Amino acid sequence: MGTRQIRVSEDLYARVKSETREGETLGETLERLVEDYSLTDFADDAADINPDFSVAEATDGSVGVAPPGQEPQE
Repeated sequence: MGTRQIRVSEDLYARVKSETREGETLGETLERLVEDYSLTDFADDAADINPDFSVAEATDGSVGVAPPGQEPQE
C-alpha cells in the first residue's frame, strides 16, 4: 500500500494528535478513527438531524442565561 501526504489545519492536526495512542502513528490513528464510519453512516446520521431543533426552546430559554451573581452577556 502506498502513502500520500495531505494538508490539514493545525487545529485538525492537534485533534488527531490528541487521539493518538502510545506507539501509534498519525496514519494509524486516522485509520482507527474512521475505519468503522462510512459516508453512508454519515448520511444516515445527517438524515436524523432536525433542522428546526432549537436548544433555547428545548431548555425553556435557559441557554445564554447568566449564572447567579453574573451579568448576562449580550
